[in-house]
Amino acid sequence: MNIDSIKNGYVIDHIKAGKAMKIYQILNLNRLDCQVAIITNAKSKKTGTKDIIKIDKNIDIDLDALGFLDHNITVNIVKDDKIIEKRKLDLPETVVNVAKCNNPRCITSIEQYLDHVFVLTDKENEVYRCKYCEMSLKNKD
Repeated sequence: MNIDSIKNGYVIDHIKAGKAMKIYQILNLNRLDCQVAIITNAKSKKTGTKDIIKIDKNIDIDLDALGFLDHNITVNIVKDDKIIEKRKLDLPETVVNVAKCNNPRCITSIEQYLDHVFVLTDKENEVYRCKYCEMSLKNKD
């Protein structure tokens, strides 16, 4: 298989196998007018398999959303065919509109225009709570 390198853009690496399409949707990569390569089940020395996303354009990437979805991801910034920076991610303190509150009594269920805001309350167990109703959301694999 031959996947071309990118000249300027991003390589989102070390994605847990099977999560690339969710990241593709959350980041709205389908709206881009450039090449986006999704590589699934690539060999990984650390985890056995991983997913990779290559974006051949400099765009704004929501690092908080990526950190929420999989905080083991590495974001490589590419310029002139060279990786100029590697960013390691961590669990963000707050995420907005990445997940939805499932509590039918939450104000976000009634007021559709409100942002879905979750705050990290237990870093060790990756538990977030809705800002409005405090319903817990465990960050699932």
